[in-house]
Amino acid sequence: MSACGKKTLLIEKHNLPGGAATSFVRGRFQIEPSLHEICDYGPEDNPGDVRNILEGYGVKLKWYECKDCFRVISRYSDGSPMDVTMPAGIDNFIDKMEEYVPGSREKMTKLFALFQEVLDGIAYITASKGNPDSKVLQTEYPDMLRCGAYSTQKVFDALKLPKKCQDILATYWSYLGVDMEHLAFIHYAAMVHKYVQRSAYIPAHTSHEFSTAMIERFRELGGTVWFNCRAEEFLFNGDRLCGVRTNLGDIECDYALANINPDIIYGRMMPKELIPEREKKLSAARNRILGGRMYTAYFCCDLTPEELGITDYSYFLPSTADSAEEYKRIQGGMKTNDYSIFLCYNIVNPDFSPKGTCVCSFTTFGAPGEWGELKQEDYFKFKTDGAKKMLRILREKTGIDLTGHIEEMEVASPWTFARYLGVPEGSVYGYEARDWDGMMARMQMIGDDYPIKGLRPIGAAGPRSDGYSATIICGQLIAASALKDLKTWSEGGNK
Repeated sequence: MSACGKKTLLIEKHNLPGGAATSFVRGRFQIEPSLHEICDYGPEDNPGDVRNILEGYGVKLKWYECKDCFRVISRYSDGSPMDVTMPAGIDNFIDKMEEYVPGSREKMTKLFALFQEVLDGIAYITASKGNPDSKVLQTEYPDMLRCGAYSTQKVFDALKLPKKCQDILATYWSYLGVDMEHLAFIHYAAMVHKYVQRSAYIPAHTSHEFSTAMIERFRELGGTVWFNCRAEEFLFNGDRLCGVRTNLGDIECDYALANINPDIIYGRMMPKELIPEREKKLSAARNRILGGRMYTAYFCCDLTPEELGITDYSYFLPSTADSAEEYKRIQGGMKTNDYSIFLCYNIVNPDFSPKGTCVCSFTTFGAPGEWGELKQEDYFKFKTDGAKKMLRILREKTGIDLTGHIEEMEVASPWTFARYLGVPEGSVYGYEARDWDGMMARMQMIGDDYPIKGLRPIGAAGPRSDGYSATIICGQLIAASALKDLKTWSEGGNK
């Protein structure tokens, strides 16, 4: 908005920018609280949308490339052991899949061709600003249309992908928080192709550097930032937004882009009579399912990764490659949930922590009822027991034993994320992008999903769903829509 000459004010309830895109310090360590990796950044000679957006605004940072996509240690659907490391790069990925699953090359090549068509089709729909020509879609992106209404699992089955290929490809399901039987293929295809084609990247100095660089550039472009300023209510003149009430007073404005979950906006921050009936029904009936409630444990160790036996950046540690079963186990809470992703940042960035040390983290999901029913006096033990369980599973599956070498430790539960970010139940993923509420459905319903004049929610609950890359792209998309509205209004339209 500032880059287009609009007088823009950013208000942030904390004293630092970024929300979960920040860092915190324990002892001599700086810890990354949320970022695993960013997809669709890419190298200079093959930039992705995220790099193009950031560099287009003049935001430049030092980034480190994650050479491998992931390592997953689990069991295949047939019960046999799985220990697979998949490299970045489409040809490398297909070659490695052929090594693990002989005879899979032809099917995998066709799958990545389909991924590419999906990406091209999404780019066309985005460029058409939600009004694509149906004839163009039918002639240039026919396979995308055929897959559009189906889950990833159904498309895999239709393509007759070998089951072990499906098991390996299912690894990324948790990045979207939806199992393969309910995850729209188009959304899955777009994400996986980006990770594989251009690798993933992390900033040299945590996501706090990323947020700070964006704030600095925002100010250079004429924007104003107020920290320690909390939005409490949206103000209206008739049915159009005219301001925001904050803890520091009222702010007059023509438009607000709110990084706030819509349930909170409609439930607490605006007059009930202005909320369309459609939005009331969505919230009341809980037709939109809140996404993953995050649980993350951080460990700062007094040995290097090599000394601890850590060889890979990211280890996915599900009980089984069956994503539907894993999703079900997660909903059962810590008693049944054995799933986690283990990261060691120093593998990608050797200078991430002081010499002779490393920083690691575990991430999993919390069950909705489990944390809501937890008594305050039981909270510390419960969240610490979860961290101990993850350490045990890591030791059993990989032989990596962090115990005895933990210098600093911290645990963030769904309560932590709910309190710090103001998201319902700690659901940093917004709403689950599943079934009828997937990314393409949201993109097609973008007009209906933003019914309040002058107010548009942004972030993980938006049309691009969760994740750093998705929210960056979503922010640009929604800002462009807001600019279009303002132009229309200034010319006397839609009054």
